[in-house]
Amino acid sequence: MSGQTVRLSVPAKAGFARAVRMMAASLAVVCDMSVDDVEDVRMAAEEGFVLCCATAPESCDVDFALSQGEVRMAFALGPQEADDADGSLRLAELLLSAVCDEHAVTDGGASLVLVKRTDAAYGE
Repeated sequence: MSGQTVRLSVPAKAGFARAVRMMAASLAVVCDMSVDDVEDVRMAAEEGFVLCCATAPESCDVDFALSQGEVRMAFALGPQEADDADGSLRLAELLLSAVCDEHAVTDGGASLVLVKRTDAAYGE
């Protein structure tokens, strides 16, 4: 599969988390990922949505960059710094470390990038 990009924009409200999770899982299937990897992508998308919403954007905008055995998600972050008074953001960070091959806040804090690869993609 040559690189493809899918863009999703949903309101930054809890009720739309499922739409982001389902889109991410469906796209991981398109990339020929295993059931376990699809679940990791789904979980990463949910945590990315939580982190995005914590920065108070008007909408949660996600670019999914797809290639054989890899899903790269870029969440556009809002203008506020996320508040971690209850520890939920620390938990999200811990989960992302467990399910992503890469995760980072980039572009001076404007974007959260998450990458999941299948084992097959490591040898390519």
